Amino acid sequence: MNIARVIVGISGASGAALGMRIVELLATLPDTETHLVVSDAARRTLDLECDPTALERLQSLVHRHHPNDDIGTSIASGSFPVHGMIVAPCSMQTLSVIATGRTDTLLARAADVQLKERRRLVLMTRETPLHLGHLRNMCAVTEMGAIVMPPVPAFYHLPQSVAEIVDHLATRAIDLLALSRPPLSKSWHA
Repeated sequence: MNIARVIVGISGASGAALGMRIVELLATLPDTETHLVVSDAARRTLDLECDPTALERLQSLVHRHHPNDDIGTSIASGSFPVHGMIVAPCSMQTLSVIATGRTDTLLARAADVQLKERRRLVLMTRETPLHLGHLRNMCAVTEMGAIVMPPVPAFYHLPQSVAEIVDHLATRAIDLLALSRPPLSKSWHA
C-alpha cells in the first residue's frame, strides 16, 4: 500500500473554513495520511469563523496533530517522506516567514522542508488589497517552488452557496498536490 502523506497548515488569516474543508476532504481519500499544524492565531480564527469545537473536530480527522512549537517532530525533517503541504489559509505573516526562510515555528519549518526537498507546497494566501511587499513575497516563494493559490472563487460551476465556493477552492488546492487520483474539482467545460 502506498500512503500519500499530506501536511495541512492553518495560519491565522480569515478563511479558516478553507483549512477545515481541506482536512475533511483529505479524510475521505483512501491511502492518505494527514498531518496538521495550526498556528496560535489560527486557533482564534477557527473559533471565531467556524465554531469553538472546530480544532477538536480537525484533530479527530487527521492522523496526527503537531503542536506549532514542536520543531523537532517528524514533519520538521526532510527525511520524513511527505507528498506535499497546503497552508490554508496562509496569512501574509506566514507567507513572509516562508519567503525569508525563518523557521522558528513548526508551520514555517514544515513549509521550508517542502521547498528544500522540492515537494509541492500550496499557499492559499489571504489578503486584499495587496501591497508591493505581499507581491514580492509571493514572487519569492514562487521562485523557490511554491504554488501561490489565493482563494479566488470560480463561478463557471454556478455555486449556489458559500459552502460550494469553499468546496471548489478546497478541491482545487488538493488537486494541485497531484496525488495521482482523479481530480476532485469540477473542471471547465466549454
